Amino acid sequence: MSALCEATGADVSQVSHSIGTDSRIGPKFLNASVGFGGSCFQKDILNLVYICECNGLPEVANYWKQVIKVNDYQKARFVNRIVSSMFNTVSEKKIAVLGFAFKKDTGDTRETPAIDVCKGLLGDKAKLSIYDPQVSEEQILKDLAMKKFDWDHPAHLQPTSPTTSKKEVSVVWDAYGAIKDSHGICILTEWDEFKNLDYQKVFDNMQKPAFIFDGRNVVDVKKLRDIGFIVYSIGKPLDAWLKDMPAVA
Repeated sequence: MSALCEATGADVSQVSHSIGTDSRIGPKFLNASVGFGGSCFQKDILNLVYICECNGLPEVANYWKQVIKVNDYQKARFVNRIVSSMFNTVSEKKIAVLGFAFKKDTGDTRETPAIDVCKGLLGDKAKLSIYDPQVSEEQILKDLAMKKFDWDHPAHLQPTSPTTSKKEVSVVWDAYGAIKDSHGICILTEWDEFKNLDYQKVFDNMQKPAFIFDGRNVVDVKKLRDIGFIVYSIGKPLDAWLKDMPAVA
């Protein structure tokens, strides 16, 4: 930022002060997750890349490009963790996806990490059952069919056709319906209702071993492990089962 300020005549201390007045920057902003989404953050970073390039600062532009690439890496790492944990394949396995919006209390799916995670799982031939209380089936299938701009993204985050999506994806309007007979659960949006599910009931209605992959750190990991789940929660100590699995990139 200091290099860009010098190139444009801005004062870095004023920029720092302005950013610091945003109450969202603090512990809430620093929560770990499967990746950031929404229409603003990535767009603002890309605008910053453009401004840096226009002002003859390619090294600074490349720094900000890496923020986008690391975000893509986080989503790819999550998919790889799912696949490696489930005996290195999710082919023909039912995966329940809880949450599709980029954050709770909205139906906004712009740049939601759920798109890339679902595409990664579909690329490995998984069967997806998706539930989000505010996102329509039409929007979910549209997002999954849309080709993403290729910026050195991981190869398995590939576009899917509308036909493939409809065949391999079901969108349901109840969390328990999405979960029934599934091999694993992916929590991709931090909806409050996912904290309060009857997880004993969930466990009883899943294939065994029953996996939960929490991309938002919303579940009580110890409680779920006591029930019998194999749990992966972003940034948390690994389940004993997962420690024995091959390391993921």
